[in-house]
Amino acid sequence: MNAKVLYVAGFAIAAVCSTPVLAQTSSTTTTTTWSTDQGAALQKYSTTQSYKTVEDPSMHPAEGMVVPESVTLYPLPSTMSVPDASSYGYTVVNSQPIVVNKTTRKVVHTWIQAP
Repeated sequence: MNAKVLYVAGFAIAAVCSTPVLAQTSSTTTTTTWSTDQGAALQKYSTTQSYKTVEDPSMHPAEGMVVPESVTLYPLPSTMSVPDASSYGYTVVNSQPIVVNKTTRKVVHTWIQAP
């Protein structure tokens, strides 16, 4: 009986200990550092490409916010040197460039402009 209890307890501990590993492999995070210059470059680049910007006073982009499917994401310019650049898109909302994870559509970075 003791061996059976130890076996079940060991199995339960192994299952609990492996759960964080599974969660970790399926999470999406970014450790990319975005500079102020990149924000200005994105905004300028979008005007040279005639990209459509979003003007919606009720929309306040913040990191973690999910961008609606109706908002078009554009590829980062080739001049932006960031790891895994193909994973990101960007758009300009209320004159503010934002970088979005293309898979989750979550905002990963914004540049807040001074009023």
